[in-house]
Amino acid sequence: MKIALKYGLLITIVVVLWVILVRFIFPVSPESPVNMLAPILFNLAAIVAIYFGIRARGRKGAHTFKEGLSTGLSISFVYAVSSCLFFFVLYLIVGPKLLASEPLAQVYPLWQVALFSYAGMFFGALLAGLIFSTVISFFMVRTRRNMSDKL
Repeated sequence: MKIALKYGLLITIVVVLWVILVRFIFPVSPESPVNMLAPILFNLAAIVAIYFGIRARGRKGAHTFKEGLSTGLSISFVYAVSSCLFFFVLYLIVGPKLLASEPLAQVYPLWQVALFSYAGMFFGALLAGLIFSTVISFFMVRTRRNMSDKL
């Protein structure tokens, strides 16, 4: 559980720093191409954190695919919950203008826009974490087996 908290919260820290930079320190308009860097940065942070989390778990004992997958998913779960909490608190501070740039904001009531945004963020983080954990665990177990076969 310590590993999940440590690495999941590290991903959230990357998200928090990005939001603070882009929203408050160097305000960027929603149409700016700089906003395309956010998903790349967040996914890269998730991949790196999941990799190091699985590696840290593997150092504690025998590393199996199942252990790597569960470690990666637990990291993703911590990230999903903590980032949703961060954006909820930010919404309470900033108000409805936080969601004004969402595509559904002009068509649907604000509560539905917020619900879709938070659900997408939560389940998107879990799905991406599942994919990243699966790939990383597969290659880490495969690499470890190849190294032990050579010995």
